[in-house]
Amino acid sequence: MRAFKPHFGLAALAAAALLPAGLASAGDAGEPFRAQARPVLICATDDATRRAFIREHGAPPVFVTAREALSVRASDPAWETPRCMTAREHARFRDAATSYAAVR
Repeated sequence: MRAFKPHFGLAALAAAALLPAGLASAGDAGEPFRAQARPVLICATDDATRRAFIREHGAPPVFVTAREALSVRASDPAWETPRCMTAREHARFRDAATSYAAVR
């Protein structure tokens, strides 16, 4: 029985390594599947942070609330630049996401 466990673990590892590759090759028109990225950064609201964000991303920061971040759907268009969230909104987002995960 002990000799079977390493083989089972090796088979599970091989399946885990091959499964994402198989899913990626199943995209439309030969293109790999790519989830739309919607990065959200924790940003301060001062002028220095605003200037740094513009310098880094080429556009002024757009702030989102926790509710807006939670309501984003996969069918919504991807964001051109990352969105910003204040530290307080991030705490609300984290609490809401934790509560939602606990209910499920």
